Amino acid sequence: MRDRTSVHPGAWWLWSLSLGTAATRTTNPLLLTLLVAVSAYVVAARRPHTPWARSYGAFVKLALAVLLIRLMFAVVLGSPIPGTHVLVTLPEVPLPDWAQGIRLGGRVTAEGVLFALYDGLSLATLLICVGAANALASPTRLLKSLPGALYETGVAVVVALTFAPNLIADVQRLRAARRLRGRPDRGVRGLLQVGLPVLEGALERSVALAAAMDARGYGRTAAVPDAVRRTTAALTLTGLLGVCAGLYGVLTAAGGGYGLPVLLAGVAAALAGLWLGGRRTPRTRYRPDPWGARAWLVAGSGAAVAALLALAVSRDPAALRPGVVPLVTPELPLWPAAAVLLGLLPAFVTPAPDAVPASKEPS
Repeated sequence: MRDRTSVHPGAWWLWSLSLGTAATRTTNPLLLTLLVAVSAYVVAARRPHTPWARSYGAFVKLALAVLLIRLMFAVVLGSPIPGTHVLVTLPEVPLPDWAQGIRLGGRVTAEGVLFALYDGLSLATLLICVGAANALASPTRLLKSLPGALYETGVAVVVALTFAPNLIADVQRLRAARRLRGRPDRGVRGLLQVGLPVLEGALERSVALAAAMDARGYGRTAAVPDAVRRTTAALTLTGLLGVCAGLYGVLTAAGGGYGLPVLLAGVAAALAGLWLGGRRTPRTRYRPDPWGARAWLVAGSGAAVAALLALAVSRDPAALRPGVVPLVTPELPLWPAAAVLLGLLPAFVTPAPDAVPASKEPS
């Protein structure tokens, strides 16, 4: 039943990474706030009731911390943006001659603070979009969809991605248990007494994961001829170099003619190398996740948001990147905002998560 109603985890990652790509194309705080609201609504509507789905709140807190640190650096270390509207003047610490260009304290201008706010908000939005992918897509189901050549690398990435959600779930469970026993769960004392059980649980989980991977034959490869191995390495290396050169050509004005063909050729070579490399690790998939119409709609809505905002930057860069010298009030451009709202499509075309069964009262 799950195969017919669930959405492929790769579609959720493509959707969230596309929203994150759109966030890097603009510094307009109104559009960035709209992107955060779109991701938050989809997460609230379609987040499953699993421990790893609670990681979205941790990514939001991380994004707020990044934003505050960026503002603190702009206030303490200054900003390269010239400004005339002085907010406050901090005591300046004299530095030696070899530290020219760096200052501690001094004038804090409204232009410098706004530039840091726009820059930090773009990075914070990107982190929140990545957090949405962690909350919506199952890492273990995503691992099954990777090609054989990336299986070992995918295992390492999935283990790293699942560490933070499991750690957060362990901390919440232990703090709730301490509160029920009337013991403190905050402050330095509570942190120290919660930290040891969390580390012990992480060690036990690592040992169990290693035993499960060994029992399933992880790391064992098949015999492949030397010619196939050399061809695989050559195709993969050539494809990656082509992708890098193509991306450089696409992102720069001088490479508009050769960028896209080189990028496509590099992607094709890399895919061929991955297909040949997958022959070293033959494996079967138990209950594979199909890529259906819902997955196309989810991934396509995110790709449409990224493509339309990239088009908007080329058409009207002033609206998507408001200036700070002189100070101007950012305005919400209508059709880029409507393009961002396309990211809400997964909340309406994907099935709702299963309800949590109500616990029975003891008789």
